[in-house]
Amino acid sequence: MSDLVNAINGYIWSLPLIYLCLGVGLYFSLRTRFLQIRHVKEMVRLMFKGESSPAGISSFQALALSLSGRVGTGNIAGVATAITFGGPGAVFWMWVVAFLGAGTAFVESTLAQIYKEKDDNGLYRGGPAYYIEKGLGMKWYAWIFAFATIIGCGLLLPGVQANSIASGIENAFGIPTSVSAAAVVVLLGLIIFGGVKRIAHFTQIVVPFMALGYILVAFVIIIMNIGMLPDVISLIVGSAFGLKAGFGAILGLAIEWGVKRGIYSNEAGQGTGPHAAAAAEVSHPAKQGLVQGFSVYIDTLFVCTATAFMVIITGAYNVMGKAGETLVEQLPGVSAGPGYTQAAVESVMPGFGSIFVAVALFFFAFTTILAYYYIAETNVAYINRKVHRPWLTFVLKVALMASVVYGSVKTAELAWGLGDIGVGLMAWLNIVAILLLQKPALVALKDYEAQKAQGLDPTFDPTRLGIKNADHWVKDKKAKSGLVGDEVVADVQVERS
Repeated sequence: MSDLVNAINGYIWSLPLIYLCLGVGLYFSLRTRFLQIRHVKEMVRLMFKGESSPAGISSFQALALSLSGRVGTGNIAGVATAITFGGPGAVFWMWVVAFLGAGTAFVESTLAQIYKEKDDNGLYRGGPAYYIEKGLGMKWYAWIFAFATIIGCGLLLPGVQANSIASGIENAFGIPTSVSAAAVVVLLGLIIFGGVKRIAHFTQIVVPFMALGYILVAFVIIIMNIGMLPDVISLIVGSAFGLKAGFGAILGLAIEWGVKRGIYSNEAGQGTGPHAAAAAEVSHPAKQGLVQGFSVYIDTLFVCTATAFMVIITGAYNVMGKAGETLVEQLPGVSAGPGYTQAAVESVMPGFGSIFVAVALFFFAFTTILAYYYIAETNVAYINRKVHRPWLTFVLKVALMASVVYGSVKTAELAWGLGDIGVGLMAWLNIVAILLLQKPALVALKDYEAQKAQGLDPTFDPTRLGIKNADHWVKDKKAKSGLVGDEVVADVQVERS
């Protein structure tokens, strides 16, 4: 099984995808005139602005929901794995992916807002499948993405998170992975059967709290080893370009693993973030696009960097013990992946480090599984728009919980391999789509900036901007103007024609 998975990944994660992700990030950064720098202050302001409604969640809830997908095992186990296989230079390329990815995240999330719609329960739904169909008029492509996302987020990716939870708990407490799997499945079922509102409320409390706590512990470790910090930064930058002895031979691996784990962690371009972005209640699509752009910074520049500094500054990934063992191997029963990060914290905070990382990893990975469910469910809702198949949602819930159990008890290598397939497929499909459908997002950004320059709180009028098939915004505008019922439907049909 592992050989087959590795062979498939060899094709999906070939060099073209690596360079496509970097190239697209650079392209959108240039097209948006590096909004990730120009609008940082606005991004932060918008995070805490806006209101929820019966149809949509607040900007902050949408941010927390998307961060629950971004801040997961990739930030703890994924970073350690990237350093192990790609060397410290992989961290630099994760930073590059994050910086450039903010532009990509803006475009895909703004498109999700432009083409969002309400489902049968009156809740906002949106994402790549929706904007591919409405913006590009390619329903067959939209269905391919929907199926790929249901398989990726519903079956392949949850196993990675579950595996890290089980491994981390086993490392810290010695609890068998099968027991952890059962506990996670029960808790997961209690939440996912409660709907998107319950998921949003849960994540908006847990994610900020654990992220801040995790960064605080990393800060303490860095302060305790502050004299080594300049050398760590020099090592990261130098090995990123093959300038450091011992790392020159793995320059290509540094880029490959940095980009791969960077995309897995911050998800820019992958197509997962737009699902949460579409659920927000905002007056202009660019608002949530900017918020989602900043979420990439939170994920990679803050949380991933915290892990990287802890692992490198303590030498957990390569320091040899008296018997020629790494720090990970010196801890009884500790496995690689989360074990590297646990070993790093444990070496500085004995008796606390391994347990803390296990708890942090549990919350990070668990909320990521919730986000994966929401994303997969959104694509099931897309498929169910014309012909209602309520049983599909139930099947998804059962399949996702089965994936959690399977991933918990399987090897980390197999779990990560399956997860990489899911990420890679979605990234290929979504990046091609947003390259073809970039104009509405760029027009929306220009409109937002023009209104802000006039001192206005920007509102969105797709008709004025020449953007077609943005049905929700047309209906909303007409409804606020006094048109109701059949008048709105007729007017939307005119706009679409």
